[in-house]
Amino acid sequence: MIKQYPHIETERQGPVLIVRLANEIARNSLTREMRNSLREVTREVQDDFTVRAVYLTAKGETFCAGGDLKMLTKASAPWEVHRRFRHASTLFPPLVTLNRPVVCGVRGAAIGGGLGLALMADQLVAGESAKFTAGFFRLGSMVDCLTLFTLPRIVGLAKARNFLYNNASWDAAAAAELGIAIKVVPDADVDTEGLALAHRLANGPAEVMGLAKQLLLRSFETSVTEMMDYEGFGQVLAMSSAEFREGLSALIEKRSPDFLKAATENPLSDGLPPSDTPLTRG
Repeated sequence: MIKQYPHIETERQGPVLIVRLANEIARNSLTREMRNSLREVTREVQDDFTVRAVYLTAKGETFCAGGDLKMLTKASAPWEVHRRFRHASTLFPPLVTLNRPVVCGVRGAAIGGGLGLALMADQLVAGESAKFTAGFFRLGSMVDCLTLFTLPRIVGLAKARNFLYNNASWDAAAAAELGIAIKVVPDADVDTEGLALAHRLANGPAEVMGLAKQLLLRSFETSVTEMMDYEGFGQVLAMSSAEFREGLSALIEKRSPDFLKAATENPLSDGLPPSDTPLTRG
């Protein structure tokens, strides 16, 4: 069943949540409505551990054209921009750090903030029409949507500088060569390939992978001794999970692990009572 949000729609496919940008008339630009909807969906995923992977894509011929130009012409005064970025800070960092794998399927242009949104995913499948464009300095705006965080980590500082300063574009083949996309497929096959990858990750130790993501995002600013500590703390959690127990048993028994079944039969508690249980004061 498809669930509608302003400028977004979602659909559940087993353990995978499909999230589609759905404002084709505006080339899926990051309107206020779309950003609100993305924030709401991200929060729902954070609270729903039956969602083990997310597949992010878009309807129409453009993945995302970036900022909403109509809004920018009316709301570029200091306090308006400040409020907008305070709002963005409640969306983009939680999406980047979401403790489940996120796969992105891109067809057509990913421009400016659309590029930033695509780079927030863990894995990206590019259609042959995909085109990744900076565009920030052409507008005279600051690079945003966490592109200054994600892009240098993926392609390196020198390539990021050259790309941004020259308002450059990368086609699908270049994106794959640079490691932005893991594969290039015909546009008609993007969703098939992207969903297959999302399901493969969902059927793996998805929560342990989500834990590893948290540490990977710290790796460029963390000392070797601190990272050793983080790995140790992470391993304490990982090895106490149903996913680890299943993976270890499967290896010993020489069979394929069924991480999804193990997680489903041993759901994690968030420490809160069921919603129908009244809270009492002790």
